[in-house]
Amino acid sequence: MVFLLIVIYIAFIGLGVPDSLIGSAWPAIHTEMEIPVEAVSILTFIISGCTVLSSMFSARILNKLGTAKVTAFSTALTAAALLGFSVADSFWFMIPLAVILGLGAGAIDSGLNNYVALHCKASHMNFLHCFYGVGVSLSPYLMSQALSNVGWRGGYRYAFYVQAVITLLLIVSVPLWKKTSSSEETEEEKSVSLTLLQMAKRSEVRWVWIIMLATNAIEYACGVWGSTYLVTEKGFEAKYGALALTIYYVGMSIGRFVSGLLADKISTWKRIGIGAFILAPAIAIMLLPLPGAVTVAGLFLVGLGNGSIYPNMIHLTPHNFGKEASQSIMGSQIAFAYIGVMLAPPMVSLISRLFGIGVYPVLLAVLYVIMVIALRFFINRLKKQNRYNADV
Repeated sequence: MVFLLIVIYIAFIGLGVPDSLIGSAWPAIHTEMEIPVEAVSILTFIISGCTVLSSMFSARILNKLGTAKVTAFSTALTAAALLGFSVADSFWFMIPLAVILGLGAGAIDSGLNNYVALHCKASHMNFLHCFYGVGVSLSPYLMSQALSNVGWRGGYRYAFYVQAVITLLLIVSVPLWKKTSSSEETEEEKSVSLTLLQMAKRSEVRWVWIIMLATNAIEYACGVWGSTYLVTEKGFEAKYGALALTIYYVGMSIGRFVSGLLADKISTWKRIGIGAFILAPAIAIMLLPLPGAVTVAGLFLVGLGNGSIYPNMIHLTPHNFGKEASQSIMGSQIAFAYIGVMLAPPMVSLISRLFGIGVYPVLLAVLYVIMVIALRFFINRLKKQNRYNADV
């Protein structure tokens, strides 16, 4: 199981690698191609929309083919998309690549999250998403180096090399999954596939959808627009804006790593509360007209606080909804998380057109308030159902 867990961690690095590339590369892309800065929202909308579709249908696919094969194939899809981006000569060429990237990401996210939630500890879940943080931290760093030397296409090539190696590892490790205990087969045999309508009828599911949407909208609004915001409003050069985005994702990784270390000492719900508490002053820093260096510190704190909320909510899925329904609800949670990812950039784009990008931190504050309210209603609903366990 230890070796398999290492493979899963590495696979989650591969899930993170593509996610932060577009945000760090976009200041250079839109300048070279002479397209509006807001056009990035079209690509992120397509990527996220296809991830939503992939996540929604993931339960049936994963139950039929197995987590190992689906993860390996999906990672290969994302690698192919990254290679395509590295040779793209127009914005329109990027659109079908965005479709491929999104379809690949959804199945990886749903399958590995549910597997770890069912078979591993809370610390493992946080470390899993810490490795996602490694992936999204690595990409802006690679892009910043490429922008200083070979241009943004070189950044996508570097990312492709990383993704290709991870794909090869996943293909080679497929037999390793078969050597794990028979408990996985038992869980999968008991799993039930719920329709979206069946899940939507349950109020606790609706509340968790809102939480996942809001926390991921915050994450992606910073990931996509953080670099552009620093370049446009704070006067950063494009390469330093990309490097600042690395600091944001490092904050996310640290938040998840520390949450994993504390998993045996502090309950999951308390760790979620701590993350939400840190997020409040972080967003306040983003709202204030402070120097660029302080804003970068605010981005770091946003990553630190918000980073632990998503994996801990994911870990609680079997506890909150039962193991039999966990794969279906896991897929729906991740789908709504990516709806947040899908909607956040266009919302920032609209705000930028109407009022200027300088007011985009206000959106972060609104999303934060929505998330905190939804958390409170979700906990109250679980308490009424006797499913809330403060010690989990």
